[in-house]
Amino acid sequence: MEKVQEANPLETEPVGILLRRFAVPSIISMLVGSLYNIVDQFFIGQKVGELGNAATNIAFPLNTLCIATALIFGVGGASAFNLSMGGGRKKKAVRFMGNAASMLFLSGVAITLVTLVFLRPLMLFFGSPDHVLGYAMEYTRVAALGFPFLLLSTGGGHLLRADGRPGMTMTCNLTGAVVNTVLDALFVFVFEWGMQGAALATALGQIVAAMLVVWGLKHCRTVKLEKKHLIPNFHYVIKILSLGFANWVNQVAMMVVQIIMNQSLKYYGSRSVYGESVPIACSGIIMKVNMLFMSFVIGLSQGLQPIAGFNYGAKNYARVREAYHRAILCGASLAVIAFLVFQIFPRQIISVFGSGSEVYFQFAENYFHIFLFFTFVNFMQPISSNFFTAIGKPVRGAFLALTRQILFLLPLIVVLPLFMGIDGVMYAGPAADFLAAAVAAVMVLRELKRREYIKQ
Repeated sequence: MEKVQEANPLETEPVGILLRRFAVPSIISMLVGSLYNIVDQFFIGQKVGELGNAATNIAFPLNTLCIATALIFGVGGASAFNLSMGGGRKKKAVRFMGNAASMLFLSGVAITLVTLVFLRPLMLFFGSPDHVLGYAMEYTRVAALGFPFLLLSTGGGHLLRADGRPGMTMTCNLTGAVVNTVLDALFVFVFEWGMQGAALATALGQIVAAMLVVWGLKHCRTVKLEKKHLIPNFHYVIKILSLGFANWVNQVAMMVVQIIMNQSLKYYGSRSVYGESVPIACSGIIMKVNMLFMSFVIGLSQGLQPIAGFNYGAKNYARVREAYHRAILCGASLAVIAFLVFQIFPRQIISVFGSGSEVYFQFAENYFHIFLFFTFVNFMQPISSNFFTAIGKPVRGAFLALTRQILFLLPLIVVLPLFMGIDGVMYAGPAADFLAAAVAAVMVLRELKRREYIKQ
């Protein structure tokens, strides 16, 4: 008798249910990652003030560098692992996992050592004003101790997901975030350790999350990871790097934009009524608040990927189109809500992160109103970028991923302030958002007008 092949849920279940099932865990994971930065910002802002807020923004490019490195080894290792397992090469798969895990930790150690040795010049390069430098160095000196564990917990989460345990990844991240929050309150408010206390709380949260990841890797479902698999091998490491490179480039692009943004805010801020530190402090807070909204959008785009990818491969183009439309509709709804919140309640939001002068609040309100004006279209580019990647067109996906940060925002940050001063930095944001959304819309409309989509 012929075996009846069981239908894949991606092909048969309602698209809306599938999108919710895949998107919600991704959104939670993204939100937990954002919490690390938001929590530090909250406690430092309440206890230290605007100079402390500026200091965390100065140190933030290092966090982005760590995430970039975690993704190149985490995503690259997970991809190599899954490709090998799918091809029946189990012995190679476990070596990819082991090499990725060891390189995550070793890379973190290297970033820590470089940071500690070149701490002062790095903080100055990242745009620190003189009166913020002490706070930035104090925070980063302690936070750097957690870098190896940040890489291991972030990148290792992708390895656990590749092993078929997304719930374990979420548990690791959530536990680390809870530890960080509790210790932040204890160290900053009770012990009054200030910047060092906030940094120590973050590092300890990352250590706890990393230890859970290590436990998870020792108890893999699909392979048995041993010490010999952890020894780095050039062949395996190169393969991992090649598969994770695109994710690394995107994060490094963000780091470059952060550094240039800080330098521009410092330079043009010093030539305005706001001074050097106020623009840096405000932009750092607003960027991290905006990350909460983007966590929803990026999580939604990640939830779209398996649905669009499977059905495109199965030539179910109507389901591909429906999945994209539903993701766009959800993204648009979230974006409109975020836009209204940012435009109506800027002072209330910035007040959550501590007190400041009237000039401080004035700049924050302007930054919310101007820089985030096109928030209501900011769902288009991330969702469309992941859509193209999902349907096997990674070049278009990678191009869209780089449009806002590199093609538009970076040159606009450099050019507009030449004519508009500090206001030029603020107007660079909405201009880049609008252009990126417009390019994404044109590319997706051209894709969905292809014959196979229409005839269904």
